[in-house]
Amino acid sequence: MLEIKNAVKVFAPGTPNEYKALNGLSLKLDDGEFVTVIGSNGAGKSTLFNAVCGNFWLDSGHVILDGTDITYWSEHKRARRIGRIFQDPMKGTAPNLTIEENLSLAYSRSKRGGLAPAVTKAERVMFREALAGFDMGLEDRMKTKVGLLSGGQRQVVTLLMATLVPPSLLLLDEHTAALDPKTADKVMNITRDIVEKNKLTTLMITHNVKSALETGNRTIMLDSGEIIFDMDEKEREGMTVEELMKRYSVKRHEQLDNDKLIFG
Repeated sequence: MLEIKNAVKVFAPGTPNEYKALNGLSLKLDDGEFVTVIGSNGAGKSTLFNAVCGNFWLDSGHVILDGTDITYWSEHKRARRIGRIFQDPMKGTAPNLTIEENLSLAYSRSKRGGLAPAVTKAERVMFREALAGFDMGLEDRMKTKVGLLSGGQRQVVTLLMATLVPPSLLLLDEHTAALDPKTADKVMNITRDIVEKNKLTTLMITHNVKSALETGNRTIMLDSGEIIFDMDEKEREGMTVEELMKRYSVKRHEQLDNDKLIFG
């Protein structure tokens, strides 16, 4: 379970460049929910993820994970309970290490809290079986350095690294955006299978509105650091991209009208 209460984050406060990236944002995810996150550039999507991961502390508000307030936990401490996959397939891996070495590092860090110097026989069998389930031939390339893999293959390895030991929360930060359409579809299908199999509580940022409406069980839209839409599975059913964009335009027009009233 993830709960964010009245999150506020202001960058460059007190300067001409002051910018409120999160504006009293509140969000709650129940165990096993898969929520997609959409919004224009600058809406606060990545800032939200960075706040949850502990890249910075909030100016006010709270982040609660599985009933524990982690608002002032370090990024390193949170990483043991939060998995994050980035848009860049090279982030989150050691490109000069092999697939099995990367998986072993991720597994030992999550499972035992330390880094194992070598891959055990039992781990090698486990990794091979897990990779075989993705139908990408990676189980036969475990001695290959990750830096030599294609973008899609690297993202699948990173997904497995983040979920070998199921995290309390999985964050997918536009993790298919840098891939070609065919590979992106395959990685998304693998993502859905992993999330469903492990019943992972998941937040996924995407610029693909159609995919957002079809993935998971809920979609939220951010704008100016606030959640302006929060749609459950039933509300999303049958909704087209055009209908959602129309609702967004109406909402923004209402906000602009309110701003004019406030500021004259």
